[in-house]
Amino acid sequence: MTTTIRTALITGASSGIGAAAATTLAQHGWTVYATARRTEALAALAASGLHTLPLDVTDDQSMIAAVEQIESTHGAVDLLVNNAGFGVNGPVEELAMADIRRQFETNVFGLVRMSQLVLPGMRRKRSGRIINIGSVGGTFTTPGAGAYHASKWAVESFNDAMRFEVESFGVDVVLVQPTGVYTQFDKKITETMPDTGPQSPYAAFKANHARVTTQMFSGRNVAGIVQAEDVAKVILQAATVRRPRTRYKVGMSAHIYTNLRRIVSDRFWDRLMAMQFPMAADRST
Repeated sequence: MTTTIRTALITGASSGIGAAAATTLAQHGWTVYATARRTEALAALAASGLHTLPLDVTDDQSMIAAVEQIESTHGAVDLLVNNAGFGVNGPVEELAMADIRRQFETNVFGLVRMSQLVLPGMRRKRSGRIINIGSVGGTFTTPGAGAYHASKWAVESFNDAMRFEVESFGVDVVLVQPTGVYTQFDKKITETMPDTGPQSPYAAFKANHARVTTQMFSGRNVAGIVQAEDVAKVILQAATVRRPRTRYKVGMSAHIYTNLRRIVSDRFWDRLMAMQFPMAADRST
């Protein structure tokens, strides 16, 4: 049996998981408000009949305006999908503090603020659901992606706190943890790597990191990589079942890496990471 929740607000819906989730929910009868910083990036969704709104999760007034517009028509946001996010990559020593702050502003603080804004309306109706798009990367860390992983670990914590705090008001909080998703992510990763030149003590590591990442995300049928549509199906399930699970992992490798990290020691994990992302130059090419 499904719930009667029908009005959904999705952040970061211009592409990837957000766009797929918006389309999937709309196809199943939801009134969907797809949002992004630039509304022109939502043109395809608007053409298909979805509502679109400008929403920047690093701009408080932008977030307030979007929620108020939906509430003025529907009374409350029934479903919030906190999807907006990106990855900053690079050795911790070389990361600009401004980039680390930007990482947390988008992936963490925006998610928290959006939740704060929709919860009063949900409490008034005594129903609602918040689906936070985390990552399997919130359960382990890989070198060269410390800022991204740290933000997803933070999402895990806020998600767990809110889940308990709002349950008595009829609101469910759910975490979706995808593994790698085919969304041209490799290009975005390599673009955010600090360009410190060949003199960088991390030059070989960064080259290896880019090479391995590109190989992982190089095609639509790579083992361990899922499609945005796969995640959208899980979001639909989490949004519509009467009592959702607290966490939904998406992709077989999401289960494998989480379980592996749980059972191996820190030093053994480091050795595994050294095999995948060596610090020395790759001699095989």
